[in-house]
Amino acid sequence: MMIWVPSVEIAEAVTDIPGVECRVHDGRDPMPPGAEEVEVLVPPLIALADIPGMFAAMPKLRMVQTVSAGVEPYLPHIPDGVLLCNARGAHDAGTAEWAVGAMLAVLREFPGFAVAQRAGEWTYHHTGTLADSTVLIVGYGSIGAALERRLAGFEVELIRVARTPREMAGPGGEPVPVHGEAELPRLVPRADVVVLLVPSTPATAAMVDAAFLARMRDGALLVNAARGPVVDTGALLAELRSGRLRAALDVTEPEPLPRGHPLWSAPGVFITPHVAGSTPASLRRVKDLVYAQVARYAAGERPVNVITGAY
Repeated sequence: MMIWVPSVEIAEAVTDIPGVECRVHDGRDPMPPGAEEVEVLVPPLIALADIPGMFAAMPKLRMVQTVSAGVEPYLPHIPDGVLLCNARGAHDAGTAEWAVGAMLAVLREFPGFAVAQRAGEWTYHHTGTLADSTVLIVGYGSIGAALERRLAGFEVELIRVARTPREMAGPGGEPVPVHGEAELPRLVPRADVVVLLVPSTPATAAMVDAAFLARMRDGALLVNAARGPVVDTGALLAELRSGRLRAALDVTEPEPLPRGHPLWSAPGVFITPHVAGSTPASLRRVKDLVYAQVARYAAGERPVNVITGAY
């Protein structure tokens, strides 16, 4: 069985699976020979340039395993009979950790203090705090649950929102609600911090628009650890420039954010270059996941994290 993976590290993780022949293709160079024999493709983190062309060159392809939770570049092009699996769970720790760090950085004004440090200025003043605030998680899945665990000691009220409403067991086994997206108009005004963790789909494109942002309370913080297109950049810029809202962004639209883009200099925004899941922990968990998925496939078993129906 031929499998293509994006890195030597992942190749080394699967070489001891019986019957597996592995080749590294990181997507930056032209497609090497042998594509016609590939049954399992693990594409690189940065989406391939010609996804339909690659799939067309792989008539034996039966499974695509992404190294990210998002599958939006591949979903429209998956051939009939090919399983598409994502890396749900692999980036939970890194992304949740980034979200907590971003909240603290903005609320405690760490970026501003870093600027003052470089200037040698002692700029004492009170800052905001995460304690006693209400945090709204929009897109409560495995990353949302990981974020909740990390927020447990910060003395916050948590509101959970997913695509459809449900109940889940709380820390003491008590039932707690996960609200549906239809309830967002009444929930958003309650939050001091709104964290976005939804996938990028046609349904979530610009879901955080001018109307959504207008419902956020004055001084609230928007944290985007999802995908750039989820937020209307123009509408967010208007709120930032007014000074009414603040934002912490690991993802932007466009991305990469070009030099000179007005988001770079907007007041009240903290930007990182899509690094939330780029950690050693994520790499270890991606390798473990790919190994388990390829082993299941080689044994004739159904893999996990299969994308079916509405994503």
